[in-house]
Amino acid sequence: MSFESTPRRSFLGRLMGMTMAVSLPWDRSVIEASSQSAPDDWLGDVTGDRKCFFDFPNYKQGFPLVHIFNYINTYASAYGVGNERVGTVGTFYGGGPASSIFMGFNDEIWSRYSVGEYAGLDDSDGRPYTRNVFNRPTSDDSILLAKGLQSPNFDALRVAMPLVGIERLQEMGTKFIMCNNALNSWGFELEARGKGAAADIDAVLRANLLPGVTVVPAMVIAIEKAQEAGLSYNKQ
Repeated sequence: MSFESTPRRSFLGRLMGMTMAVSLPWDRSVIEASSQSAPDDWLGDVTGDRKCFFDFPNYKQGFPLVHIFNYINTYASAYGVGNERVGTVGTFYGGGPASSIFMGFNDEIWSRYSVGEYAGLDDSDGRPYTRNVFNRPTSDDSILLAKGLQSPNFDALRVAMPLVGIERLQEMGTKFIMCNNALNSWGFELEARGKGAAADIDAVLRANLLPGVTVVPAMVIAIEKAQEAGLSYNKQ
C-alpha cells in the first residue's frame, strides 16, 4: 500500500461514516415518545413577543448559556419585559469533543461515556466531570467560565455560574433542541471509540436526554423554521 493511499482511504472511511449517520431516516418514534405530532411542534414551546434562537454547535465553556441568561435578564432589568414575554432557544449539536451535543444528556451519560475526559472538562480539583456540569452548575464550577475567559477565577463568575444552568434557563422559558443527525453521528463516534455498538449506544442516549429537550430532524432545518416563525438569530 502506498503512502498516499492510506490517508485517502481514511478520508473515504470517515466520509462514508458521516454519510451513514446523516442519511439515517428520521425516527417518528422520537416524536411519539415526546408527545409531539410534528417535527416543528417545539416552536409552540417558545412563547412571548421577544424571541431569539441561540445557535451554538460548540459548548465554549458554557458561555452560550451565559448569553441566553443575559438576553432574558437584560430584557427584565433594563426594559421591564418579564420572563413570560421572552422566548429563547438553545441548541445541542455538532461533532467531536468541542461540540455541544453532550450538554443535552443527564449524569448517567456523562458517567458512562466519560464525557468530562472526552471533552476536556475538569472541575476545580483538576478531575474530569462525571456529571452534566452545565445542567445544575454550582459556584465551584465557575472554573469553566474562568477558563473560557483565560483569566483567574473571581467572585462575579462564582455568583453567575449557578444562574446559567440548563435547568434554570428552562425554568425561565428557554427551549433546548437537539439535532437528530448529530445524535446519530455521536453514536457512531462513540462506537469508533470502543464504547459499544452504535445501535445500543443510540438507545441509551435517547433514553437519557435531559427533561424538556426535544430531538429535531436536522438543526439546519430547525434554524430555518425558527426564522420563518419570526425568531431573531444569534450565532454563538
